[in-house]
Amino acid sequence: MGWENLTSISEFFLLGLSEQPEQQEVLFGLFLSMYLVTVAGNLLIILAIITDAQLHTPMYFFLANLSLADACFVSTTVPKMLANIWIQNQAISYTGCLSQLYFFMLFVMLEAFLLAVMAYDRYVAICHPLHYIMVMSPGLCVLLVSASWTVNALHSLLHTLLMNSLSFCADHEIAHFFCDINPLLSLSCTDPFINELVIFTIGGLAGLVCVLCLIISYAYIFSTILKIPSAQGKRKAFSTCSSHLSVVSLFFGTSFCVYFSPPSTRSAQKGTVASVMYTVVTPMLNPFIYSLRNRDIKSSLRKLIWVRKIHSAQWY
Repeated sequence: MGWENLTSISEFFLLGLSEQPEQQEVLFGLFLSMYLVTVAGNLLIILAIITDAQLHTPMYFFLANLSLADACFVSTTVPKMLANIWIQNQAISYTGCLSQLYFFMLFVMLEAFLLAVMAYDRYVAICHPLHYIMVMSPGLCVLLVSASWTVNALHSLLHTLLMNSLSFCADHEIAHFFCDINPLLSLSCTDPFINELVIFTIGGLAGLVCVLCLIISYAYIFSTILKIPSAQGKRKAFSTCSSHLSVVSLFFGTSFCVYFSPPSTRSAQKGTVASVMYTVVTPMLNPFIYSLRNRDIKSSLRKLIWVRKIHSAQWY
């Protein structure tokens, strides 16, 4: 069969979060607001980091990339859902569905990789502060981010090509608001054994590496913090990683609920609602978590807003 597309289906239908007509306007307004807040918040974080020289450090370099990934992540799924509600058409083309699958997998795994890289950065900063500048060199930072983008681009391409090799049955309704891998596999007429094998091996290995990096890094971080004699020193050390820990808990906690919940408790509706948490809510909350808990980001955002106010006043 090769990589030839065996299906005669030209489009799928995304059933979305609700089929009730009276709920569509509420969903449209809610998700449009969340999308705009998410994109604006993450772009503000990126702009603050770029314009403030004091934030040109490895930690904020990784944060800027995480914010970019969040903005792209939410832009992969929400605009199509909003368009479908607006035009009252649930259809998505076959090519559009596979494209959405590719970018969704790229950015969801990229976020996991970046969170793992940021955990390593915090480990070096707290456990080896005297060697931090030497270890986290600009070259290593660029290499870690570039490797994360490259590995996940190839990983997503592999899953997309494997999905394209399947043939699909006459039923092409996806009980979701975007083209996720599990709902698509459930519509396949051919045996998706190879797809599932790749998911559990390559995908599982990638996820395991990220989780182990997080666990090991924070095990050393907490061990080092507990050895600090003063309570003030412990609070100061913990404050440098509290924002990152909050984002990690939110992202991995919600994604595990979607993909690793027991089959007996899993349903399409529950899965769809849980997906909203890590595909929409988490990217929206990340800028708030970092801006509210991080003095440097708060200070930079204040300066950024103040400068814009001054420029606006001079313009008028």
